[in-house]
Amino acid sequence: MNTALGAVNAYSAASKSVSQLPAKAQEITPSADNSFASMVSQVATDVAETGKAGEQASMAFATGQPTANMVEMVTAVAETELALQTMVSVRDRVISAYEEIMRMPI
Repeated sequence: MNTALGAVNAYSAASKSVSQLPAKAQEITPSADNSFASMVSQVATDVAETGKAGEQASMAFATGQPTANMVEMVTAVAETELALQTMVSVRDRVISAYEEIMRMPI
């Protein structure tokens, strides 16, 4: 019983911290600035929103809300994990490319 209460408290704290993430600032449209920085910003925002959705689904399931569905919760968490892994992979590639450029002779 105490473990379940601790888990609910942990999910509640995580939900509060995720809800404090900045909302999606703007949509990138074909006429908007299509720079690398704006693309990275958009991806980071999308990953944060995916994380929020995963946390909300987990919280709903953990608190026993009647609308909570285990399949939806697992899917949301898996999507969050995949988005985060993709973002980390892209970050690693960008850092690797930067390091390679820095090693090039002038």
